[in-house]
Amino acid sequence: MASSSSSSSCPHLEVLRSQPAWAVGLAAVGLLTLLRVGFVVARWVYVCFLRPAKPLRRRYGAWAVVTGASDGIGRAFAFRLAAGGLSLVLVGRNPDKLRDVAAAVRSRSPKVEVVEVVADFAAPDLADEGVRRLERAVAGLDVGLLVNSAGVSYPYARYFHEVDDHLLRTLINVNVDAVTRVTRALLPAMLQRKRGAIVNIGSGAAIVIPSDPLYAVYAATKAYIDQFSRCLYVEYKGKGIDVQCQVPLYVATKMASIRKSSFFVPSADTYTRAAVRWIGYEPRCTPYWPHSLIWGLLSLLPESAIDYWRLGFCLKIRKRGQQKDAQKKAQ
Repeated sequence: MASSSSSSSCPHLEVLRSQPAWAVGLAAVGLLTLLRVGFVVARWVYVCFLRPAKPLRRRYGAWAVVTGASDGIGRAFAFRLAAGGLSLVLVGRNPDKLRDVAAAVRSRSPKVEVVEVVADFAAPDLADEGVRRLERAVAGLDVGLLVNSAGVSYPYARYFHEVDDHLLRTLINVNVDAVTRVTRALLPAMLQRKRGAIVNIGSGAAIVIPSDPLYAVYAATKAYIDQFSRCLYVEYKGKGIDVQCQVPLYVATKMASIRKSSFFVPSADTYTRAAVRWIGYEPRCTPYWPHSLIWGLLSLLPESAIDYWRLGFCLKIRKRGQQKDAQKKAQ
């Protein structure tokens, strides 16, 4: 009687026992998959919308260095960090633009200090002096945050054999050499204070998509930034230094040749509003949440399909760029 009562009180168990082993295993796999997807979605919602930003000034120090501060993402970072109470060392190659940005920062955030450092990283001889100038400017300052935002891309898409020597050197000097040397210049002082954060601006061209045809050198330099950041993250995470590679997709900036922002192509201000909230967390991230949706979607597609789409897309950009060049020559 006891056995009969036990069986009647557990009908689900009896149904489960009556199923073949393969069906039970398949159901278990399905349940685990649902749990995993649920966890991933819940974590995505938390980190994108609920996770608090770190108190940058209290955690890292009173000063931040921002390269590429004259335009685009670097300029937007300057305003965003100043609004958070950080004093700034702004680095850029155009003294007039740099002066204008510094004046605008002081106007919006009168309590912060601003130092301007003119440095042209495109030319090796000028870059040497620029790094030395930066080292002199930060001497004695409590620099806790470095944002390596300076970067250049192609004027428009082109095959690798069409990349001239000047553009080739500029891409490597600015996107690789300058980031490396500026980081090396500022890292020792962070180590002495046992705190600091380094944010390097990467690109979806090197990480989100499997290839970026007709932008080969640009994509390769950004792949360097990604690996460089990851290695430093592992090297220095136990020494109080947070290193991060931020991976934006298209942002409406002069470098991207996009003037009008949209939901999936944010303005530099919109991007940096999200970017500041991610500083100090994952070693690689896509701060603007619609970009992370695109990344997730692309990860589900075959690489060959993405390559085919991207090549066609970039060939159209190349054609428009060549037409503009021809019009300029005709004038």
